[in-house]
Amino acid sequence: MDIPHQRLVYFRVTLESGSVRRAAARLDIAPSAVSRQIALLEEALGATLMERQRDGISPTPVGEMLLEYCERRGALDEGFIASLESYQRMETGKISLTVGEGFVSDLVASPLHEFTQRYAGIQLDIHTAGTSGIIDAIVGDHSHIGLMFHERTHPQLRFWSSTPQPLMAILSPNHPLTSQTSPLTLTQLSDQPMAMWDTTHGVRQMVDQAFQQSRIAPRMAMNTNSMVILAQYVRSGMGITLLPAFAVAHDLELGTLVARPVDNPLFQRSQAHMVTRVGRQQPKASILLLRHLQRWMQAFRAPGSALGNQPTPLP
Repeated sequence: MDIPHQRLVYFRVTLESGSVRRAAARLDIAPSAVSRQIALLEEALGATLMERQRDGISPTPVGEMLLEYCERRGALDEGFIASLESYQRMETGKISLTVGEGFVSDLVASPLHEFTQRYAGIQLDIHTAGTSGIIDAIVGDHSHIGLMFHERTHPQLRFWSSTPQPLMAILSPNHPLTSQTSPLTLTQLSDQPMAMWDTTHGVRQMVDQAFQQSRIAPRMAMNTNSMVILAQYVRSGMGITLLPAFAVAHDLELGTLVARPVDNPLFQRSQAHMVTRVGRQQPKASILLLRHLQRWMQAFRAPGSALGNQPTPLP
């Protein structure tokens, strides 16, 4: 049953005031209008809601039930308004991201640290996946934001940012190829044991394509879906891998890994992408996070670009 809110107001104010006339004065309308609305309410419910007493009017048993309903409905309305205002101030809410594992270290470093400090009430759900899984999560509305490497066209993807991030040969500091100053060739890389992402990952798809086009067979010694395993494989001196520099930025800073350019046009054209679904209404917090990550993640800054140590404070 749909009970108009205004009739409930007239009913509640009449009981609080003790008479139709006083209720009409409080509501600044004619007494006949109050009586009419209460009569329509009684007709809809099939019961008398008020009865006259010596000291005014009081609710009937059905009127008592309706009054309790009014109080509960009012509390729900107040709770909803409070929740909405809290959400609009970004004190509550949830943002979900699905990202390639190579983005995780870059993502969870200072960019997310600052965001979570400023908006402590926002819950972040972060999942890793290969390129196909990221696209499925975005198109299926399981995630607000996707971070992926190696573009895959899809009519429902909106590209917020696409930044050149060349695919590099990642070596241990003691590897013989680290001393070479000119870009490495695929022929040189094919002589080295290599660990790579599994075939669902955008980087692996790009690597396979480059070697196939060059008619060179790489020495794939290990396949994995773990960034940790890839980095440790190279650190231990077992072989090499191919990754964008931002994926191992911390190791590069520490000197535990070395990145060298590769002479291959496909690797030079590779990009990092930030995507959402076309037409999806993003929450205010999601829009702010998109812009924040676009500015402060290494993956979405041109390689070699200068950046201050401290980001501009969030609004």
